[in-house]
Amino acid sequence: MERAHLSRLVVLRTVAELGSFRGAADRLGIAPSAVSQAVALLEADLGVRLLARTTRSTRPTDEGARLLERVGGALDEIGAALAETAARPEVPSGPLRITMPHLAADEVVMRRIPEFVARYPLIELDIRTSDRFEDIVESGCDAGLRLGESLETDMIAVRASGPRRGVIVGAPDYFARHPKPRHPRDLKDHNCIRRRFASGRLYRWELEKDGRALSVSVTGNLILPQQDLIRRAALQGLGLAFLFKDVVAGDLRDGRLTAVLDDWCPPFEGFYIYYPSRRQMRPALRAFIDFFRC
Repeated sequence: MERAHLSRLVVLRTVAELGSFRGAADRLGIAPSAVSQAVALLEADLGVRLLARTTRSTRPTDEGARLLERVGGALDEIGAALAETAARPEVPSGPLRITMPHLAADEVVMRRIPEFVARYPLIELDIRTSDRFEDIVESGCDAGLRLGESLETDMIAVRASGPRRGVIVGAPDYFARHPKPRHPRDLKDHNCIRRRFASGRLYRWELEKDGRALSVSVTGNLILPQQDLIRRAALQGLGLAFLFKDVVAGDLRDGRLTAVLDDWCPPFEGFYIYYPSRRQMRPALRAFIDFFRC
């Protein structure tokens, strides 16, 4: 049975009970045109007329009456089950699938995961890491974490971290062999460690100063897929790297890496939890959002 048939059967039954399309629309809280369309689609799918309509009344046809007699008990059982479920206390439980990039898992979620698991032991948290911006509905996930600048406009977003900042860094060994760049145009003379996303796209270094934005397609002889690998390559003196400042904060503090072009690296949006709708949110997802929101 198609899932749409169930909702259309509910509409059909309501029209038959009230003898009115408008009355059914008022009870169900939908437009009269939606009631007419639901019945018409069900009749088209089944290939029979289910309601006899005149200017004065609306009643089931013989086929419609037989159908409602067969499904009436099932619809009553479904209604009772839904009412019983709604009456129970909302204890966060069950599977919860969240997609996020590796960096968000490492820096936002895993640092607090022991406390979350202890507080909500009945939630089965399934974390999936991917650099792709996944369609969470299509992928079967309940929500995702992504940088604010990457979010689709139809998603509801809740901040999960403060603003982030990128930084261009190199090791002392690298700068012993190459002059420090003083302007983004100098990057063409440097070996830059590039990043390729899972989609196949190479990241263009996004810089900005005094309202002037630049998207720089750097060059270099090493391409890596993740920030932790790029950091290790930069520490080995293999080239310049553009990384989140939080990732290399300890390296900068201890002198293992040196930042350049700092005035071209402004802060930008941090991580957000995104999901498609606030309606009928599962308690497990609400618990996750409330726990990890910033």
